[in-house]
Amino acid sequence: MASSMEDVAARAGVSVSTVSRALRDSPLVSEATRLRVHAAAEELSFAVSRAASSLATGRLGRVAVLVGGHLGPWFNGTMLDGMYEQLRAANLDLLVYRITDLAERQAFFERLPARRNADALIVASFALTAAEHERLEALGMPVVYLNQERPGAPSVSIDDIAGARAGTRYLLNLGHRRFAFVHGRHEEGFAWSATRRVHGFTAEVAAAGLTAADYQTLAFHGETDADAVVAQLLSGQELPTAVFAESDEIALALLPALRRVGLGMPEDLSLLGFDDHEMAARFGLSTIAQPVFQMARKTAGLAIALADGGSPEQTRIQVEARLVPRLTTGPPRSPLPSAL
Repeated sequence: MASSMEDVAARAGVSVSTVSRALRDSPLVSEATRLRVHAAAEELSFAVSRAASSLATGRLGRVAVLVGGHLGPWFNGTMLDGMYEQLRAANLDLLVYRITDLAERQAFFERLPARRNADALIVASFALTAAEHERLEALGMPVVYLNQERPGAPSVSIDDIAGARAGTRYLLNLGHRRFAFVHGRHEEGFAWSATRRVHGFTAEVAAAGLTAADYQTLAFHGETDADAVVAQLLSGQELPTAVFAESDEIALALLPALRRVGLGMPEDLSLLGFDDHEMAARFGLSTIAQPVFQMARKTAGLAIALADGGSPEQTRIQVEARLVPRLTTGPPRSPLPSAL
């Protein structure tokens, strides 16, 4: 006759819920208890089953994540890798819900498929409406936010405004006084944390005494739009000496377009990105780095602890973004270049 979780609990001298946590290597179980439970399970040839564990503890052994946008871009892919690694170490599954447009978003919040399918939900990067927050709070499961903050809710994030101010200050300290900030076009109805970076940029140039005449903001609609953005840079009376891109993906698309018109970095202008994309170092791109993989692991760790009924000491974690200077930034050339 096959052994049950109750048999393992009796052999180890613990509760059934402790057996479930120990076999999932939960951080809420001491190392001594975990080893005792694993030894009892091995003696009884017991193999843990997700269904049995759920019936005994009310836990499903999985964490869900709600991702805005496609899974292919660097940020989402890196984020999912970090979450998966943390959850795998705890012997938990990762359940992914992806929404790419308003119709999918409406369907998710109407049906709430994460309900009864996971022990906790992570909401990654994009901001929710008040009504959507209310819907999630009624789920009866922990909700953890990545790269956004909600009063009273657990979260892991960076300060996008502070990061953008630090990048702008770096360019100012190099001697730059004519700027362009290039921001992305975001899906209708989605507000991303990255959209705050332009506010950090404008606040820092204003603090330096510059006016709107000293900088321009340009919209980037996709990789095929890079040449059009460069044409806009060249159409003014004076060429900016520094370009700050909202993301590394934008900066990496601009890099070859700038070189196609004969502009070198940093001798003709400086180019700064944001994120520290995996390709940034390869192309020598200076950037403001956010540790996405580590942030995702911290977020998953919070979700695990809260789903297990724990009370982590810190539930609102802010990770510092840091400057990574490489080859695409330097002091402006003297005399300053004019538009070609």
